[in-house]
Amino acid sequence: MDKVKLPRLIDPLKSAMKRSTYDGVYSTSLMERLVGSVISCGDFVSVDVKFLKDAQSLTYFHGTANAQVTLLCQRCNHEFSHSINVEFCFSPVQGAETEEELPEAFDPVEVNDHGEIDLLQLIEDELILSLPIVALHAEENCSVGPDDMTFGIIEPEQERKNPFAVLKELKRD
Repeated sequence: MDKVKLPRLIDPLKSAMKRSTYDGVYSTSLMERLVGSVISCGDFVSVDVKFLKDAQSLTYFHGTANAQVTLLCQRCNHEFSHSINVEFCFSPVQGAETEEELPEAFDPVEVNDHGEIDLLQLIEDELILSLPIVALHAEENCSVGPDDMTFGIIEPEQERKNPFAVLKELKRD
């Protein structure tokens, strides 16, 4: 199957009226922040997005994004492959007033002056947010086991003289 490149800017209102479905890829060379957050990244991020209207005539779009990245294990300092699978559901808004009226199922996304959203940036944001806070292998795959980990002993803090002890002596006089 050929990899279809997705458009960067999409008008969600027009796409929802047509009930458009986009199934394709974005090149990771366009996602500088994602590439800067990982050791390496696959060539493409596959994306599947559907634009719809709900029973209340609210425009929304939902879909998935999948990417393969290489992370650095913070325990053993070796690289490992990590698959990122993201599900999202957004509703376009213009201004803060309509944002408050949205049901909880939809996350708001602001449209630009032309009524379009930057789908590439939105997907990149979702992928970055789904990266693990601390990248670690699974314990059974990590070269550093529980027996290899050492924890230091914290020595008690040396007792220091109170700088106000001199004032205490002055009070006696």
